[in-house]
Amino acid sequence: MDPRKLSDHFSVAPQIEPEDVAKLAEMGFRTLITNRPDEEIEDEDHRSANMAKLAAKAGMNYHYLPYYPGEMTFDLVADYEAIMKSAPKPAFGYCRSGTRSSHLWGMSQAGRMELDKIVETAANAGYDHSSLMPVLKFYATRRGKNG
Repeated sequence: MDPRKLSDHFSVAPQIEPEDVAKLAEMGFRTLITNRPDEEIEDEDHRSANMAKLAAKAGMNYHYLPYYPGEMTFDLVADYEAIMKSAPKPAFGYCRSGTRSSHLWGMSQAGRMELDKIVETAANAGYDHSSLMPVLKFYATRRGKNG
């Protein structure tokens, strides 16, 4: 397991193992978010239904929010933001490499945090968000216009 902190409330990682769920709870994480679609996962033990059971057993809140490669949408970001608004913190998200989970965090920060700071924070966690800059700018503008 390779946790990478993006904020005081959210960390990400590449695919975790089922036994990592209890470890995350022991580390103080209160919410687990799976962003990897079940269709990508061959091993049943790594699919969302099992991870949800393990999270419940560990006393963690659980959310399955599949993010399909190349399919970033405003609805997906809104769903992530709704989870983060109501979920007990800190939260932990994962996907195959952690990139999609970090992208959702970055998009949720557009318009709230300086865009260069989003890219820098992601880079410090090992994720290159520089290619997201156009969509971050667009989303920040959209957020500004829509409150």
